[in-house]
Parts: sequence; C-alpha cells; structure tokens
Amino acid sequence: MARTQSTEIRASRGSRLAGYAAGYVMKLWGLTLRYEINGKPGVSAPEIAPAPVIFALWHNRIFTMPPIWRGTGGKGRKSVVLTSASRDGTTLATAMSMFGLGAIRGSSSRRAVSALIGMKKALREGFDVCVTPDGPKGPRYEVQPGVIKIAQATGAEIIPIHIRYGSAWRLKTWDLFVIPKPFSRVSIVFDKPHRIPPDLDNDGFEATRIALENCLVDGCDDL
Repeated sequence: MARTQSTEIRASRGSRLAGYAAGYVMKLWGLTLRYEINGKPGVSAPEIAPAPVIFALWHNRIFTMPPIWRGTGGKGRKSVVLTSASRDGTTLATAMSMFGLGAIRGSSSRRAVSALIGMKKALREGFDVCVTPDGPKGPRYEVQPGVIKIAQATGAEIIPIHIRYGSAWRLKTWDLFVIPKPFSRVSIVFDKPHRIPPDLDNDGFEATRIALENCLVDGCDDL
C-alpha cells in the first residue's frame, strides 16, 4: 500500500488535478515504449536484497520509471518517493500515487528536516525510498549530501538507476527534462548497491558523495 507522509503542506485542487492528468499521460506514454531492463528486452525485476533500499536516479529521468515500477524495482516491495514541498511537488506526489507509490514531502531547500525524518521512518518501516539526488532544483547531475546522510543513518544501500534513450526530447528546464519519443527504446540498468559507512570523516564523506555522483553520471547518454 502506498504511504504518504502526513504534513501541514496544503495542496491546491489544481495541483492535484494536474498530477492525475500527468499520471494518465505517463501511463499511456509508457505503453508505447520498448523497454530493456539490465540488458534484457522487456520488463523484468532485478535481483535486490529484501531489506529496504534507497533508489537514486537523476531528476530529468523520472518520467520513464513509474509506469513500469511495479514490474521492476518495485515488484513485491513497498516504495515511497521524495517530492518537494512546493505545488510542483504536490503534482508529482499525486501522479506517483497512481502507480502505487507513496510520497514524502520535503527537499534540500524546503522542509529538509521533515524530509530526512520521513525517509528514515519509511526505511525503518520497510519501505524503499526513491530519490532524485540533484532535485528539486539542481544543480543538474550533482548529488546533494542528503541521500548519503540517510544511508549512513539507516544502513540502507543506495541503488543507482541508469536510464538511456534511443530517441528523446529534452525540455528547456534546469535539468533538461527528458521525454522519450513514442515507440522508442528505453534502456534501464539497476546498478550495484553502494554501501555507505556510518563513520566517515569530512573527506571520506565527500569522496563517497562524488563516487555516487560519478556512477550516476557514467550512466547518462547526454554528456
């Protein structure tokens, strides 16, 4: 069952309606795409340890995953996504709910403490957490420290998700948001887990953050 963090964030009716509309578009769009998961044609679930994990993918690739989440990384698992506390975050949270994904509201810029507490609680309750480590406003392809801190505090492994496109449009947004063209190929790879030691000093923490960032960047097809 989807789980949504209870907060005082007020969501307008317009934001919710936009979220439902976005969810329907994503569902229909996803039906046209030719997926390849971990090098194999079609939609299949990768091998992931049963303990709750943190899935990480770049912000500009979030359009592709929800329609097939229940058949891939989320198969047989409970999952929540981190969304911002803004109206855009309400739209995204509503859209994700259409795919059985709960939401935790907050970001590095707004309600950061609430978001961190919410993610820790979700992981300890057995939910996987899906994050975009460069969101919600960038810089693009730069991992923010929050995801490392959560992994340290909970012991959860971070699984990077790489998505490449056979043909796609890139919008003129801060992240160059990617929308695959209908009937195009989408290649998705669930990379090896990153285990974050709990006792890193400042230099070790930064080295670990950069290692995750480099891993995610290496999986891009637009650099």
